[in-house]
Amino acid sequence: MANEMKRGFGWLAMLTLLTAVATVGLVALLVNIFERKQEARAPFTKVVEVTEVSSDPKPWGLNFPQQYEDYLKTVNDPYTDFGGNHALPPSKLKEHPWLKRLFAGYAFSIDYREARGHAHMLSDQEVTKRVTDVQQAGACLHCHASIIPTYRRIGLEEMGEDATPAVLAEDFNIEAVMAGFKAVSQKTYEEVHAEVEKTADGFDVASGDPHMGGAHPVSCVDCHDPDTMEIRVTRPGFILGIDKLAKSDDPVPHLPSIGEWRAAGSKGDYDPNTMATRQEMRSFVCGQCHVEYYCANKMTLTFPWSNGLKMEELEAEWDATVFPDGEDGSEGGEFYDYVHKETGTKVYKAQHPEFELWSQGIHARSGVSCSDCHMPYEKKGATKVSSHWVRSPMMNINKACQTCHNIPEQEIKDRVDLIQDRTRALIDRAAAANVDMFDAIIEVQKAGATEEQLAPIRKLQRKAMWRLDYIASENSKGFHARQEAARILGESADYARQAIAVCYKLDLDAKPEDETVAAAE
Repeated sequence: MANEMKRGFGWLAMLTLLTAVATVGLVALLVNIFERKQEARAPFTKVVEVTEVSSDPKPWGLNFPQQYEDYLKTVNDPYTDFGGNHALPPSKLKEHPWLKRLFAGYAFSIDYREARGHAHMLSDQEVTKRVTDVQQAGACLHCHASIIPTYRRIGLEEMGEDATPAVLAEDFNIEAVMAGFKAVSQKTYEEVHAEVEKTADGFDVASGDPHMGGAHPVSCVDCHDPDTMEIRVTRPGFILGIDKLAKSDDPVPHLPSIGEWRAAGSKGDYDPNTMATRQEMRSFVCGQCHVEYYCANKMTLTFPWSNGLKMEELEAEWDATVFPDGEDGSEGGEFYDYVHKETGTKVYKAQHPEFELWSQGIHARSGVSCSDCHMPYEKKGATKVSSHWVRSPMMNINKACQTCHNIPEQEIKDRVDLIQDRTRALIDRAAAANVDMFDAIIEVQKAGATEEQLAPIRKLQRKAMWRLDYIASENSKGFHARQEAARILGESADYARQAIAVCYKLDLDAKPEDETVAAAE
């Protein structure tokens, strides 16, 4: 009887212990779920105030430490075969000597290296020989610096309004930003850089301290609203360019909000910040800078999207563009980026049209944004965060590619390598055709070809060079739209060979040595 009572107490004690453990475990689980839900509801804790003048990313990092730590990692991106960080990126001019001939007479023939991460973008621009040895326009800072508060300050001053740090911090003020953008577009690089350094980069509401921190590369305030943290576009070049695209007849099935705006009557201007979908915005923030544009000092910085986003539609806008007369009395005239030093032909210089080439590819048509691949989502606790370690998807295949592509990582890498290697080979073949074209034109010029005879050859030269440069300077090496890239490079080689054929057909006087050979025969 006593043993049975002891066993009974033992079972009772064990049951009580198990119940207590289960209760504690359940409570801990519920607390954890509650905390995760709270994390999800409030993904960040505001430690300091950031405003429209906070171009310094450090205070943003106090509120958003995960994103800031990711941003700092862009300093140390691994180097890849087609871009990425390097202590001193190798010279493209040494790796591909044809580039020096392609850019003869232009600053890119002096210094041209692979681009590095976002955190380097201003400091690299400040030291390149393209800027230190050649007078550049201040419009170059449109994308390399956190320049919007400076545009706003100068715009307010142009409008005769108060432009104190406190006023600059209040709101975005698109009217003032646009006025400042237009006011500095034709100033020199040094003049605009000095203006950026004069603008406050932070404003302490409590003390009224307008911290002056100098110039910063593109940072948080350039893509995020400081009050709501919503992503946004801030660059005037993009805002004007996407409005031109929306008002064109170009079909843009990958941009549904533009289709809806057109269907509703295209009233007013297309405003990406109020009309675009969030998924579109995840590409628009990148398209603010990763595009083709004109940024020298003969006219305001321009995105050539009036006809559409295809290569030849951009080319058509440049063909139709005429420089305005200068304020110094100089005449405007035919648009061009530089005069090719070896042949004397006025040609175009492509920048880095990633947004345009992406728009012609399968990822754009499938609704995949730039950020999905270059800033993929990551799980941090209960919060889904877009990685701000902006880099090649090949450095993060698991999160950047395998979210959609259920195939082995190595197979994905092999496919990308194949596309980029084939594009590289096509670039080299188009480059060889362009170099042969330069030699042929030089020869007929030496033989006395007239400008009238050279005119059709120059048109072919401009087309051949534009197409080669368009793909060679685009940073995906064909991956963003591989068939489009191959088409464009094929056209480049074809136009170059056409130019050579026209050179051969010119009815020029035979050289003395050629006449001697003919007589001997």
